[in-house]
Amino acid sequence: MTKRPATLLLAASLIAIAGCAKKPPAVLPPAPVDSTGPVVPTGPTSTAPVPGSQEDFVASVAADRIFFALDEASVDAQDRATLQSQAAWLARYPQKRVTIEGHCDERGTREYNLALGERRANATKNALSALGVDAARITTISYGKERPDATGSDEDAYAKNRRAVTVTIQ
Repeated sequence: MTKRPATLLLAASLIAIAGCAKKPPAVLPPAPVDSTGPVVPTGPTSTAPVPGSQEDFVASVAADRIFFALDEASVDAQDRATLQSQAAWLARYPQKRVTIEGHCDERGTREYNLALGERRANATKNALSALGVDAARITTISYGKERPDATGSDEDAYAKNRRAVTVTIQ
């Protein structure tokens, strides 16, 4: 007689557990996608510079800068060749304007270097104008010795910092 209640209790427990069991879905989910395959590019991957941009300017011209001798602001024949390539690029993009930045090395007073940087920027502007670029498209600014390109206090660093840099703007 004691076996019967235990059997009934066991049967009730099995029925209760079977009622809680998860039923399989009617429709199975899709199989997983293989993500180890080759990567397909989704957009433009060209690394070429945008035509008319500063990057295009730098890539297309001989150089975006010219260099000067100590305490000089004259444009020599080698600089004219560089400026000629800049003028050719500017002829292709007549809507583009540029700023000529005049720079100096660290020697000299702040006032002297600002004035020398201005003379270098203006000499570069005049040379570009002589090559056919409308002077109204060119602005100048002097940074003096405030924005060196090369750090150091040797002739190599000084030579890199005595420069005029052409930067395109809208």
